[in-house]
Amino acid sequence: MISITAIIKSKQENIDEVKNLIQNLVTQTRKEEACIRYDLHAADNVFIIWEEWKDQAGLDIHNSQPYLQEFIQKSESLAAAPIQVYKTAQIL
Repeated sequence: MISITAIIKSKQENIDEVKNLIQNLVTQTRKEEACIRYDLHAADNVFIIWEEWKDQAGLDIHNSQPYLQEFIQKSESLAAAPIQVYKTAQIL
């Protein structure tokens, strides 16, 4: 299993638009066969997506999906900082 944490920090004036974009991304991603978990958390203008994938092949398919590419492209001008993505392994 592969775990990913993505952190998206919206500009204050774009919180609602970013939230809508992320909600669409979550809805689409959860339909993917290799997606085990794709949870959205938020605090103020920071959105955190916690992901779990069956395998690297499934994650590679996800990374090539048009809706993910569209989200990345649209969110660039709405974000206060570049999206941070961490690929992690469970320790305990």
